[in-house]
Amino acid sequence: MRDTPLSNCERRFLLKAIEAKKRLDGRQTYDYRNIKIAFGTDYGCCSVELGKTRVLCQVSCELVPPKDSRPTEGIMFFNLELSPMASPAFEPNRQSELLVTLNRQLERCLRNSKCIDTESLCVVSGEKVWQIRVDVHVLNHDGNLMDAASIAAISALSHFRRPDVAIQGRDVTVFSPEERDPIPLSIYHMPICVSFAFFLQGSYLLVDPCEREERVKDGLLVIAMNKHREICSIQSSGGIMLLKDQVLRCSKIASVKVSEITELINKALENDRKIRKEGGKFGFAESMPKERITTLKRDDAPVEMTDVKETASDIVNRTETTTEAVPSPVLVAMGTAQVGEGIVNSWALDEDEEDEPQTEDRKTGTVSDVRVSELATLYRIMHIYNCLIHVY
Repeated sequence: MRDTPLSNCERRFLLKAIEAKKRLDGRQTYDYRNIKIAFGTDYGCCSVELGKTRVLCQVSCELVPPKDSRPTEGIMFFNLELSPMASPAFEPNRQSELLVTLNRQLERCLRNSKCIDTESLCVVSGEKVWQIRVDVHVLNHDGNLMDAASIAAISALSHFRRPDVAIQGRDVTVFSPEERDPIPLSIYHMPICVSFAFFLQGSYLLVDPCEREERVKDGLLVIAMNKHREICSIQSSGGIMLLKDQVLRCSKIASVKVSEITELINKALENDRKIRKEGGKFGFAESMPKERITTLKRDDAPVEMTDVKETASDIVNRTETTTEAVPSPVLVAMGTAQVGEGIVNSWALDEDEEDEPQTEDRKTGTVSDVRVSELATLYRIMHIYNCLIHVY
């Protein structure tokens, strides 16, 4: 399944907005999206949210023979996966150009920068070393995957603890976390990638481009730097020509962003370490807000139960009684009528007048014989009507 391409109207709208220094989510040119870092229950499991872009990283280790060229150094292995769940443009079991590019940039950022002491991963020289495996899974793609992947990887490596070992001759004993406390990795610095998207042949640039902004970009510059302002790697793609001043300006912006992100990572690590030490609850389930798990849950509103009777009596006394009378239903069909049950009859005969004795006073118009004759005439009409119905 392929992603839906942008229309010409959307493309022109995005470019016009960038020319006016406006972005879809209301950010400024050099603003990052909100970054949220959460750690799992196991060491080395980290989830990073960069806006709507979400990346999960898991670090694991195992004892393997070392490389022949480096018998006293451990091995770093990076694996990045683009799940179809993250975007309809990603196809399963297929290495796309984007996947290869991201994997190489991640290796260049973390392994080639020598941010981890690989010699400390050696157990027995030439025989057994620790292989550190970093698996990065993209859960949702909303742009700038490289920055989110680098933040998740270095955070997970800083959070990871390898098992302690004991060596007796050629025998290697690996202790479980219950027997001995695991040992953290030796990390020299934290390289973090900062991406810059260029538009209209380098006339405009944006920091942390979202997914729609990446579709209309002309070029991309990724700078990996640590908080000491040391550039670990730099890569330009897209085929645009950048001036020296543009690269210097991007490096200055990256130094500020890297310092802020490094401080955020250290704060998240310190909070997780403090919670684990105090024996509190930790993990992804505790870091998520309750509204995301139980969306229909609402806070209980306090109800005042004092003076209920007085309040109800006051409301009843202030209520006005309705004086509007309900009209009696009248059937319009020929030969039918309603009498009794408190409803005014439609025969033009009052119930009180039926009980009165008959009189001979015809001048006053109250003689009951007249009413009786009218009723008799009406009954004859109904009898004729019923006969006609049976005939037809």
